[in-house]
Amino acid sequence: MPLSRHDLSEPIRRQLIDLAGALADAARAPTLQYFRTSALSIDDKADPQGRFDPVTAADRAAESAIRDHLAATRPEDGILGEEFAPTSGTSGLTWIIDPIDGTRGYMSGTPTWGVLVALADAEGPFLGVIDQPYIGERFIGGLGQAQVSGPMGTAPLRCRPARALADAVLFSTFPEVGTPAEGAAFARVAAQARLTRYGTDCYAYALLAAGQIDLVIEAGLKPYDVAAPMAVIHAAGGIVTDWQGGDAAPGGQVLAASSPELHAEAMALLNA
Repeated sequence: MPLSRHDLSEPIRRQLIDLAGALADAARAPTLQYFRTSALSIDDKADPQGRFDPVTAADRAAESAIRDHLAATRPEDGILGEEFAPTSGTSGLTWIIDPIDGTRGYMSGTPTWGVLVALADAEGPFLGVIDQPYIGERFIGGLGQAQVSGPMGTAPLRCRPARALADAVLFSTFPEVGTPAEGAAFARVAAQARLTRYGTDCYAYALLAAGQIDLVIEAGLKPYDVAAPMAVIHAAGGIVTDWQGGDAAPGGQVLAASSPELHAEAMALLNA
C-alpha cells in the first residue's frame, strides 16, 4: 500500500528530514565547483515560446548527485527532477528536485540561486528544503520542522503577521510575470503594494517563510519550482495556492502569502 505523510513513524520522519538535508549537501559541491568559473558550459533548452532557457553542466551534475544518493538510500521512492526523466517508485513517496533554481542568475554570477528538494505523497509536497549554497543558508520546513540555518546561526521560520496589501512587500522573479494578461493582473497587485522587488528566484519564498516579505506572485512555474517552497512556507504558517485559490503543486500560476487575509486581498485583484 502506498505510503503517505500520515503513515510515517517519528524515526522515519527524522530519517527523511536528515535525508533531505543530505540531498541538498550532495548538490552543494557540484554547484559551487562551477559557480563563477570559465568551466561552466551553458546550453539553451528554449521554452515553447522560444525564449532563452539555460541549462548548465552544474544543473546536470547537481541533479545526478542527488539521484545517486537516493539510489543508494531510498531506491523505492520516485524522483521528479528538472534535468532527467522521472523515475517511478513503489513507496508512494516522490522526491521533487530542482538542482539549480535560478539558472539565469547562477550563470550571471548572482548569489541567490538555490537547490530545491521536496518530498511529496499523493496529497502533495510535505517536506521541503530551499538551500542557498553560495551564501550558506538553508531553509527547511515540514514534518514538524520550520527553521533556517546559516552564517547567523539557526532560527525558527515564521511568516509575518497579517497586514494590509498597502503595507506589504511583494516579490516576483520576472517583471513580465508570464503572459501579457498575467502581467496585467500582477500589475494590479503591485500598484497597491508598499514595495515590489524582482529577481531572487526561490530565495523570495525563503524570505517569505522567514518573515521578511509578505507576497510572492509568479506564473509559468513547473512542479519542481514550487514543491519545496510550498512545504517550507506552509510549515512557517503561510499559504500557497494558484491564482484561483486551488492547488499550486502542479505549477503554473502561484500566489504565496504570509496570511490568509493578505492572500485573499491579492487574489481578488489578480482575478478582478
